Amino acid sequence: MAAARVQPAEADLIERVRGGDHEAFYELVRPHERGIYMAALSIVNNDADAEEVVQESILKAFKAIGKFRGEAKFSTWIIQITMNEARMKLRKDRRHLYDSLDESRKGEVEGDYIPRDFADWREIPSEALESARLREALKKGLAFLDPKYRQVLVLRDIEHLNIAETAKLMGITQATVKTRLLRARLMMRDTLAPGFDGAWRKGREYEKVRPF
Repeated sequence: MAAARVQPAEADLIERVRGGDHEAFYELVRPHERGIYMAALSIVNNDADAEEVVQESILKAFKAIGKFRGEAKFSTWIIQITMNEARMKLRKDRRHLYDSLDESRKGEVEGDYIPRDFADWREIPSEALESARLREALKKGLAFLDPKYRQVLVLRDIEHLNIAETAKLMGITQATVKTRLLRARLMMRDTLAPGFDGAWRKGREYEKVRPF
């Protein structure tokens, strides 16, 4: 197992799970439950479907834990399982055709977005997500984003994956991650304003999240 990728406490839990300690699996997954849910929601864009995807993803991760080799962080590994499960659900439900994020399409046009302002934007600190008001605002704001922007924003600014990890999970180039992230932040900034600014302080006029 790659020690540089997996924290000692996680490595111990993984070995306990492999040794038959099923309770240790819940300890292993618990810190990542929010991230797993947000990854699912970023694709299916529906609470009930996201919860179903999470349940299936956790079960699949449990069954596949013996295949985890620590080449990536455990959180990245289980989020990859979740995103794959969410994409499969979309295809099965036939709600809409999943817009492939494969960068093999040449000449992809991301489009332009003109923001209302250019306020600073920072990655969302974990402690800010303890606020139920902020979580609800984010969910509403994310619902308005195109999936390709919603996913990159969740992975980078909520789950704090780096550019390379995000590119690998989404199957796009690092340059495309940066482009989509910039546009996603601008759109979310306008959607949340004046509720929360880019530094995650509450605005005085907050009432509801506005669609852009």
